Order: sequence, then structure tokens, then C-alpha cells
Amino acid sequence: MTMTNTDVVKKLIGKTQPYGDSNIDRERFENLKAMCELVGDLIEEIKDAAKEKDRYESSMKEMGLYAYKFLSQLETEVGF
Repeated sequence: MTMTNTDVVKKLIGKTQPYGDSNIDRERFENLKAMCELVGDLIEEIKDAAKEKDRYESSMKEMGLYAYKFLSQLETEVGF
């Protein structure tokens, strides 16, 4: 079975959804904080790539536009 990047991260961090039991949810809250920190770091990486969207070098521009479009879509989907 092939694991996706998401599968690997979830396996490393652990469950993040509330369960309704204080002992379990304490651990899951720590997992959630770790997941949020990771996502924040990844978004910063994507934001840095998006800054290259106006470059004249085609490969840099392609990556920058991809990152910019991803962030625009994310903003729409999240709604913040």
C-alpha cells in the first residue's frame, strides 16, 4: 500500500478530531496544535513561492502562479 504525504503526516502527528473524553482530547489537542503549526509553516513556504509569479524565468513564474492560485483557492474555500 502506498502512503500519501497526508497519510504520513497524520500517522506522525496522530488523531486531531475531538473525541469527547478529556484524557483523550488533551492528547488530541496537542496533536491539533502540532498540525496547525505545520500547516502554518507550509503556507509560509507556499506564500514565498507565490512571490515569484511575476518573474520572467518560465519555471519560476510557473511555480509562482501555481502557488498563487492555490492560495487564492484556499482563501475562497476557507472563507476567512
